[in-house]
Amino acid sequence: MSQYAASTTDNASDAPLAGLRVALFSGNYNYVRDGANQALNRLVGYLLRQGAQVRTYSPVVENPAFPATGPLIGVPSFAIPGRAEYRFPLALSPSVRENLAEFDPNIVHVASPDVVGHRAVSWARDRDVAVLASVHTRFETYPRYYNMAFLEPLVVKMLRRFYQRCDALVAPSESMVRVLKEQDMNDDVSLWTRGVDRDVFHPGARDMAWRRSLGIANDEKVVGFLGRLVMEKGLDVYAATIAKLRERGVAHRVMVIGEGPAHSWFEENLPARDDKGAVFVGHQSGADLGRAVASMDMLFNPSITETFGNVTLEAMACQLPVVAAAATGSESLVADGVSGRLVTPGDTTAFAEALEGYLTDPALACAHGKAGEMRARDFAWDTINQAVADTYWRLLEKRG
Repeated sequence: MSQYAASTTDNASDAPLAGLRVALFSGNYNYVRDGANQALNRLVGYLLRQGAQVRTYSPVVENPAFPATGPLIGVPSFAIPGRAEYRFPLALSPSVRENLAEFDPNIVHVASPDVVGHRAVSWARDRDVAVLASVHTRFETYPRYYNMAFLEPLVVKMLRRFYQRCDALVAPSESMVRVLKEQDMNDDVSLWTRGVDRDVFHPGARDMAWRRSLGIANDEKVVGFLGRLVMEKGLDVYAATIAKLRERGVAHRVMVIGEGPAHSWFEENLPARDDKGAVFVGHQSGADLGRAVASMDMLFNPSITETFGNVTLEAMACQLPVVAAAATGSESLVADGVSGRLVTPGDTTAFAEALEGYLTDPALACAHGKAGEMRARDFAWDTINQAVADTYWRLLEKRG
């Protein structure tokens, strides 16, 4: 099964990246929207505009979350039990192998350490094709959220075996680059950070009339959540922190942007205040997402699974102060005490104190929000994606 979307420009022979033929393997290219696959689609769009040829190999579904950028070739997969919105890639089928042979890539880019990713690496090594892996998620932290933390060393070992078979890795934050090197995942790890769409995320997108339509008064301060509603995003820590704010008698409202299988759990466990529960606005996209983010007063991001933290950067671009876990991703974006607060992961008391500081001191929140917006100006997508193209060329040059 294949899906093809038109590229934005022809691959002209005199284009900067003419000669690159990239086979990209992703466990989720466009069937469920998340920060990782949106970054991959932006990368593919940039490569195509610069004259490269790119084919993406990934599970496909009848009604994906958004149109694929560039040619998309389906790989065999099945729905993951208990998380049916996600699919598990099974194998490089004969038809996929035939497509690969016809394409004859000179770079294989693997974006997920699944079965098909392993097979793609083996295919490339057998043919002396350079392999780049991009790291998008801290998979080794996931067992903590399902009462199976004892599995974490095993997951790290499995990831190390996968990544050490690649020629190089790219990671989206300096903190994640350090983690990968400390975990001995690979000797060659460089930075492929993330950008933010300033046409969507900016302070001017704030809409008080829209807030009022949700039952939020102008003088109420909103603590926001942005992301997929899954337990590995730290929903338990978020709910427990909000409960501490309520115990302290700190006036606030909660706005939740996003959808996911843990919606019911989150709604049931977020405490109401003065008969005013959290406002769930569901999945938002485009200008609606920018409006929703800018209409919050601060972002609270307790997750430790992100390798970058797209939501953190989007909130900063909207001039919001951020309270986040001092973990990979956010700690490379947020300057503690300057543009937000970084708190020891899981410390609900410290999280509540940091949020209370912004809720009770508007001048502090404003100053930190402005500092975050200035920091967000450093993230331009084309410059960021050229770093990946530069890595492709470097790996090709190593092969003569």
